[in-house]
Amino acid sequence: MSHLLPAQRTPLQADKDLNKKWILVDADGQNLGRLASQIAYRLRGKHRVDFSPHQDNGDFVVVVNAEKIKVTGKKMDQKIYHHHSGYTGGLTSMTLREKLDRNPVTALELAVRRMLPKGSLGRKMFRNLKVYTGAEHPHQSQQPESWTPAHRT
Repeated sequence: MSHLLPAQRTPLQADKDLNKKWILVDADGQNLGRLASQIAYRLRGKHRVDFSPHQDNGDFVVVVNAEKIKVTGKKMDQKIYHHHSGYTGGLTSMTLREKLDRNPVTALELAVRRMLPKGSLGRKMFRNLKVYTGAEHPHQSQQPESWTPAHRT
């Protein structure tokens, strides 16, 4: 049996040993999709060297000024969100402009939620996202560090 290679083991961290940071993001003037993808990247924990796909080792992300989010082109009037109640004729549709007028938090939350894994792990990661419309947030005691998403080209 000496001809077998030694088993390579991936070092795993226990949930209690994870060092999660609190990140503060200002959404003022940011593109909706680009910001959502970078937030999902941080929530997932892919920026860490000890990333493992089956574990929630991402950061807590606090987003402020969600009502000042931007989109390019004609997406305000052409991007349509659909929701079905499950009943016959229960399809409800609204544009991005209507969604932002009604509740600006939901547009960003929905964009991030759809970029996270589906299932219980994705739901657990999504609970680490806190989105607020104004510049105020109730997470001052966690001392979130400011983070500006990098523009990847």
